[in-house]
Amino acid sequence: MIEQEVIIQTQKYLSIASDHFDQQFKVSEINFKLRGTTAGYFKQIPFGQSIISYNAQILEKNTDDFIARTVPHEVAHLVAFKRFGRKIKPHGDKWKLVMALFGADDSRCHDYDLKEVKTRIYQCFDYHCGCQDHQLTAIRHNRILSGQNYLCKKCRQPLSFIGSL
Repeated sequence: MIEQEVIIQTQKYLSIASDHFDQQFKVSEINFKLRGTTAGYFKQIPFGQSIISYNAQILEKNTDDFIARTVPHEVAHLVAFKRFGRKIKPHGDKWKLVMALFGADDSRCHDYDLKEVKTRIYQCFDYHCGCQDHQLTAIRHNRILSGQNYLCKKCRQPLSFIGSL
């Protein structure tokens, strides 16, 4: 199974970093729940726990490249965060140092073909203020319907509903 190979590779990179820095690096959770056009995501959560999420759709269509690029990319975020602290730049020198340790490409973004990847389509609603038109997602539209007010950042006038697209 492809997902099992990603988990094995994630653990391999954690082990490489642990040996190199003489510090134990562990991930609390590895999941394949990420959706959209993001290939991977590292998140530090309270009490020292961390999550690495991978996009199963992108993994399935780009298996070899995903394992070679995305897996070390996300593990490097975890290692750099735990080794050098939270004030580092996400793709800065410390992260690049870890990527070099892994012998991996330190490109910031992937270039996977995403034509077949399912993404969420948001319904937009047209609003107007004193100076311009605005498009709001359903979340803000529903909040306005529930009584919340939004003001234009430029003219400070309330937004008025015009219609939906």
